[in-house]
Amino acid sequence: MKRTLKNIFHTPRFVIGFIIIAAIILVSVIYPIVSPGNPMKNIGQGSFIAPGTYISSYDVATVPVYDSTGANTKIFELGEDAINNRLRVNMSVEDRETMIGWLKSLKESLGEGQLLAGENANATVTEEVTKVVDGVETTTQVEEEREVVLLENLTSSDADAEKLAELWIANYNDEVKVKGYSTNAQRRNIRQLNTRVSRMMSGGTITVSIGDLQPKELKNTDYIPLSKVANVINLPLGTDNFGRDVFRELIASTGTSLLIGLMAGVIATVIGLMIGLLAGYVGGILDDILMFIANLFTVIPSFILLILINYSLPASSRGAVLCAVVIGFTSWVWTARSVRSQVISLRNRDHVNLSKLSGHSLIRIILTDILPYIASYVVMAFILQVSSGILAEAQLSILGLGPSMTDGSTLGLMMNWAKLFGAYTSSNAWWAYFPVIGTIALISFSLNLMNTGLDQVFNPTLRD
Repeated sequence: MKRTLKNIFHTPRFVIGFIIIAAIILVSVIYPIVSPGNPMKNIGQGSFIAPGTYISSYDVATVPVYDSTGANTKIFELGEDAINNRLRVNMSVEDRETMIGWLKSLKESLGEGQLLAGENANATVTEEVTKVVDGVETTTQVEEEREVVLLENLTSSDADAEKLAELWIANYNDEVKVKGYSTNAQRRNIRQLNTRVSRMMSGGTITVSIGDLQPKELKNTDYIPLSKVANVINLPLGTDNFGRDVFRELIASTGTSLLIGLMAGVIATVIGLMIGLLAGYVGGILDDILMFIANLFTVIPSFILLILINYSLPASSRGAVLCAVVIGFTSWVWTARSVRSQVISLRNRDHVNLSKLSGHSLIRIILTDILPYIASYVVMAFILQVSSGILAEAQLSILGLGPSMTDGSTLGLMMNWAKLFGAYTSSNAWWAYFPVIGTIALISFSLNLMNTGLDQVFNPTLRD
C-alpha cells in the first residue's frame, strides 16, 4: 500500500491535478468560515456592476477627520498628480478625440501658421528682464527652456490628457462657431463636454460641516486613509444580474457543484460496480438480464434521458440532491460494462478457483479475491464519474432543467442566469460567466489529470 501511494504521488500529472482540486475544495470550505455571509444576498441595486472597490461617497465627504478641538488631523495633501489622474480616469477616449477634432477645426479657421492659445512652437523662448541696481536700470535678455506644445503632436492617450485639457480651457468659446460643430445638438454636446473638463481641471474646494464643529474646507488634493471610510465594498468579480457578489456566489456554487458531482459519482460507481461484479462473476441468465438492462440505457443517450427525467419532475422538488441522484442513476452503464469485462478476465484465475474449492461464499470471493484486483480501476472510474456529474449538472442548468434553488446556487445556475439576463450579449458582463466557465474547466481538467496519472501507475502498458 505504501509503495502504491508513493508511486501515485511521484506521478507529476496526478500531483498537479490533486493540488488543483485540493485548492478548490479548501477555498470552498475555508472562505465561508473566514468570511461568513449569505452568498445570495443582494448587495447592489444595479445589475452587472463591474469588478472593483467601491466606497461610500457620503462617508468620504463626512468622514470624521477632526479631533476634539476641531483640528484637522487626518487629511494629508498628497495629490501632486490629482488633476492628471482625474482626467485620465474620467475623460474617455471619445471625449479626447472630440476635443482634438474641435480644436483642429478652430485652428483651421484661424488661418495657416496661426497658433492656438497655449500652443508653443519654440523650445527656447527669449524674454527681456529689467532690473534696477543702485538706481541704475538695466535690461538683459534671458533664454528660457519651454516644452513644445502643438495640437498636431497631441493624441488621445493618457500622457497627453492634461495638455489637451489645458489647450481646451484656453481656447473654448461657446460663442465661436466652428466648422463641423454648428448644429444645436453638436453645440450642446460640446458645452456639456466643456462643463465636465472645467470641473476636472478646477482647483476648487468643498466645505464639510460635522455637527457643531467649525466647517472645514477640503481641497481637491486632500487625501484621507481608506481605513477611515466606514463603508468600503470589494467586488473582485463584480455583481450578477441580481446585484449579488459574484466572487462569494462563485465559491458557494463551486462547493454545491462539487457535492452534486460527488454524490452522483458515488451513486453511479456503486451501481455500476455492483452490476458489473455480479454480471461478470455469476454469468449465465443473470448476466444476460443485467446486460440487457445496460443495453437499454446504452441505446438511449444518458443526457437525453436526463433531460426527459428532469423535465418530468416538478420544479419545486428538483433540488440539488434529487438532481445528483438522477445523474447518478443514469450514468452507471459504462462503469458496469467495464467492470464486467475486468471480472470476466479474473473469475477463472487460480486464486479464485481455490476459493471456490474452499467453499467460500459468493460475497467473500467477490470482496476478497476479485474486488482488490480492480480497485484501482474503480477509483479511476469514480473520478471520471465525479467530473461527468459536474458537467451534467452544468448542462442541465443551462437548459433550465437543473436544480431549482432559492437559498443557493450551482455553477450551472450561474451560467443560466448570465444567459437569461444578457451577460453574453447586451451587458457584455464577462465577470458573470467567464469565471464560471474557467472554474468548471479547471475542475474537469484537474480530475482528468488525476485520472491520467493513476492510469500511468496502474496500467502496465503505460509504465516507463
